[in-house]
Amino acid sequence: MTKKIPKKTIHKKPEFKEELVDEIQQEFRLRREARRNIEQKWLLNINFLLGNQHSYISPGGDIADNGKQYYWQEREAFNHIAPIIEARLSKFTRVNCAVNVRPASSSDTDINIAKLSGRLIEATQLDNNFINLHNTANYWSEVTGTAFYKIVWSKKAGKMLTNCDKDGAVYEGDVKISVCPPYEIYPDTLSATSVSHCRSIIHAKAYPVEAIRDIWGQTIEPEEVSVINTDTVDSGGGFGYAGKSYRVFSEVKRGYAVVIERYEAPTTDYPNGRLHVVAGDKLLFEGELPYENGANGTRGFPFIRQVALEQPQCFYGMSIIERLIPVQRAYNAIKNRKHEFINRLSNGVLAVEDGSVDTDLLEEEGLSPGRVIVYRQGSAPPRLMSAGSVPAEFRDEEDRLLSEFIGISGVNNYLNTNNMNVSNLSGYALSLLVEQDYARLSVTTESIRNAMRELAGHILRLFRQFAKTDRIIKISGDNGDIEIKSFLGSDLSSDDIITEADSELVETPAVRRGMVMDLLKHGLLSDQNGKISNRNKAKILEMLGFGNWENYKSTEEAHIKKSAIENSELLQGKDCGIEEVDDHDIHVEEHTRFLVSGRDSLSKKAKEQANKHIREHKVFKRLIHVAEGGEQE
Repeated sequence: MTKKIPKKTIHKKPEFKEELVDEIQQEFRLRREARRNIEQKWLLNINFLLGNQHSYISPGGDIADNGKQYYWQEREAFNHIAPIIEARLSKFTRVNCAVNVRPASSSDTDINIAKLSGRLIEATQLDNNFINLHNTANYWSEVTGTAFYKIVWSKKAGKMLTNCDKDGAVYEGDVKISVCPPYEIYPDTLSATSVSHCRSIIHAKAYPVEAIRDIWGQTIEPEEVSVINTDTVDSGGGFGYAGKSYRVFSEVKRGYAVVIERYEAPTTDYPNGRLHVVAGDKLLFEGELPYENGANGTRGFPFIRQVALEQPQCFYGMSIIERLIPVQRAYNAIKNRKHEFINRLSNGVLAVEDGSVDTDLLEEEGLSPGRVIVYRQGSAPPRLMSAGSVPAEFRDEEDRLLSEFIGISGVNNYLNTNNMNVSNLSGYALSLLVEQDYARLSVTTESIRNAMRELAGHILRLFRQFAKTDRIIKISGDNGDIEIKSFLGSDLSSDDIITEADSELVETPAVRRGMVMDLLKHGLLSDQNGKISNRNKAKILEMLGFGNWENYKSTEEAHIKKSAIENSELLQGKDCGIEEVDDHDIHVEEHTRFLVSGRDSLSKKAKEQANKHIREHKVFKRLIHVAEGGEQE
């Protein structure tokens, strides 16, 4: 049983530091050994993805290959796993990473804060090149079954505030997002089904010793670090040629040291949890969990888990490659045996009477056209033995295995489907087939969306915790213009994150446009008088994909934004006045919505100013109507 280290004496007695470092190093070794079989499975998946498909896990737990049993044996790899994974990854790029933030209430203030929170999430993702991170996480998730996002707050990121500090430049800080392969994450138990179910998590990563000195200010002796590398290897090939493929193996890298970060969940003794950072025989950091990234301001782990397929009572997910490996092995076997049979048909098998010819010369040159064969008088001449024909079972088994690839992976190409005539199918039937095909991927896409929701929540909570002073952010407006917003972390009152309910995999832009046109045709976007409101016109153009298509929408949105600014002034009880350029219909609609939605939260003075402002718009509109020759109402 591990001895408990008193919290107040850790920094005073060196022996406790040494004991703590030994405890963490020993715990890391135990977790690494417990996960060894899972790591070999990941290594086998990567080998099959890269084409080294005659490898297997030996009883000792290593990746091995028996090689050719005969020199004429066909051992080519017909890789169907790689295109399947590439097709799945290409479909996952269509998963919408954008999220929406639900306002804390129906008041305009909370609605505007929710919009600002959504823009802040988008800006943070853009600063971190999140598209590339998202693709990297999807790749690790597809290959190994699991990927992790790490979301931290960097004090040396963001805009520089001053360079007069004794420790160097001072920055306002910003959120940093990175992707951690599953090799780097070690839970306290492999049966945990999520990050929140773990009591502690170790993040172990190899750093150059110079980087450790720059980050933590301590010199660490380099050690032998095992890393994954790739190299070409003879895959056997076929009869008369050698094949090459990539293999993945572990090698030792020098000049590095493993930095172990152990995160411990909050307990009764440590209500804010604990974080220890160890490298070599030194304790680099000790303290509480740094981030209030949990619900209701609690401290938690800075990791988000994404899986391809869930496994029962397992922290790590399952890759689709694990299911495809037996089919790929069978397919390679049937194709290679088929080619061996074809080799016998094309090259022939000679039957020669003993002592009748020079067998060495015949074996070397074969039965070339026009060649004169001299054989012993009275003996039988050499002859080709009948090899028959390629059995039909080979072709049938090959087709069945190709169907199994489609059935297991959920990836289909209808243009190459042999068992159906696609040209005779209606558009509706094809859409049903496509929808059914994408439904196979819904489990994985839902895990991706869950990761996006959690990541967005972490971003807002970190800004709420660390953005203590006014921050300026440039964001893109609805019509493409650049807006500058000022906010405090405490302003971010909501972290209720939602994503679109419909699957963007099935709902293509063409399908969305058709749906909008159907809604317009049936009058579902019009009011009781058959008219479409100004706001709905702007939304319709946006849904059709014409966000910046014409000035009409820009003018409409400009008035909507001007109304929102006036609403913020009315909220403070100010008189914002009327201008001749105002579109009074839009302003009346927006101010009325502001007054009705925030009725309970508005002050008496704000309500009076809002009602007065709405009356002025209506009076101004009537005056214009009369001036243009209309009848006075």
